[in-house]
Order: sequence, then C-alpha cells, then structure tokens
Amino acid sequence: MHRNCGYPLAVRGQFLLWLAVSCLAFSATAWAKDNPSYTQVGHTINVGPNDQVGDVTCFGCSIHVRGQVAGDVTTFGGSITIEDQAQVSGDATAFAGDLRLTKDAKVDGDATVFGGQLRRDPEAQVGGDVTTMGGRGWIALIFVAPLIVMGLFVALLIWLIQWLRRPAMPAAA
Repeated sequence: MHRNCGYPLAVRGQFLLWLAVSCLAFSATAWAKDNPSYTQVGHTINVGPNDQVGDVTCFGCSIHVRGQVAGDVTTFGGSITIEDQAQVSGDATAFAGDLRLTKDAKVDGDATVFGGQLRRDPEAQVGGDVTTMGGRGWIALIFVAPLIVMGLFVALLIWLIQWLRRPAMPAAA
C-alpha cells in the first residue's frame, strides 16, 4: 500500500535532489585535504601563491587564485579572481558571478561568465574563447522561462478539458 506523506511529488523530488547535492558537496569537502581538487559550499577558496591544486569548484562562494590550478575553476553564485602571476590550466567559469583577471593572470582554456561581469586587464592572457552573457537578467530568464512554458501548458490543458466537457448544442430545427 502506498502512503502519501502530504507533500506533492515535485516538492519531495526537489528535496531529494537538494539532499543528494548537499551530501556530495559536503563529502567532497571532507576529502579535500587529501585531494588536490577542492569543492566548497559557502566557504571562499583561496589558492595561495605557492599552492598547486587540481580542479576548484565553489557553490555560493568565491575563489581567489594566486597560485597554479591544473584543472578548471568554477563557481555557482560566486566570483572568481585570478591575480598576478596566477595560472589556470583549464577553464574559468563563473555562473551568476563575476570573473576578474588581473595583470599577468593566465587562463589556458576558456573564460566564461554567465549572469555576471568579466573584468580583464589588457595584459591578462586567455588561451581559449572568452564568452560573457552579462547581467542578472539571464539568470532570471533561465528560471522564469520554464515557468512561463509550464503555465502556458497548464492553461492549454484547462482549455481542452473545458472544451471537451462543454455540452453539445442541439441542432436548430
């Protein structure tokens, strides 16, 4: 027998997704001391001038790089600052945050900013493509557009149900 806990299926699904992402992020944080790659949630990551690390990922926080990153630097809801003489061998991606490249900073891969600003010193080097979709409007569009499509779909379903339930009109004699 199936028991309904009182919450809609979508709410339970969102909770389970949030729980899985949180567990993954916190477990990655716990292992970060033994692993050259770092993942943090809500705590800024600082890569010092003498540090050499792998991938660096931050959820709801910022990343400051002064040393060397052998992989990618990625933030969701935070900013990335790559300072003097720092080097990123992979990509630098800021989602809903800014990317700042100071003098002599080097990114071998792509530099991508989605929902933020790119501030790049003329002497900073980017080996790949530079892509910016600045402004917070893009973030709103990403979250609002699916809601609009879903609302239109629900309106269509309601219209169809009402049309099908409409009583038949008798023929005029």
